[in-house]
Amino acid sequence: MPNIGTVLKQEIARVARKEQRSEVQQLKKSVAQYRGQIAQLKRRMQTLEQQLKRLARGGGGASRAAAAAQDEEDEGPNLRFSAKGLAAQRKRLGLSAASVAKILGVSALSVYKWESGKTRPRARQLEAIAQLRKMGKREATARLAA
Repeated sequence: MPNIGTVLKQEIARVARKEQRSEVQQLKKSVAQYRGQIAQLKRRMQTLEQQLKRLARGGGGASRAAAAAQDEEDEGPNLRFSAKGLAAQRKRLGLSAASVAKILGVSALSVYKWESGKTRPRARQLEAIAQLRKMGKREATARLAA
């Protein structure tokens, strides 16, 4: 027959592990979110540095206007993304994930990860997905054939 002290000790250890696991899970989610934001900021900084170099080289008013236009283009519309929405769109068109990947110009694995919610598409792919929303079955099959 087990000693009540050992049983109590085991139960306390189990509950502590459970609490620790939930706290670590929340921290992992936060870290992943922050890493994504940092990567986005790095990309933005890189484009701004490139624009600055172009302006320093050109120095003319036309190049400033072009850089401003490109800056507005980089901002672009805020496109929303939903993993369930992409899966529903794919099913509506009657396509496999590999076919959708071919239309979007990405790998099939990317589409699977987007639909499962493991990853989020980049801005360029979001624009392609927005175009996919406007497509019908005929146009989608025509793009696959081309």
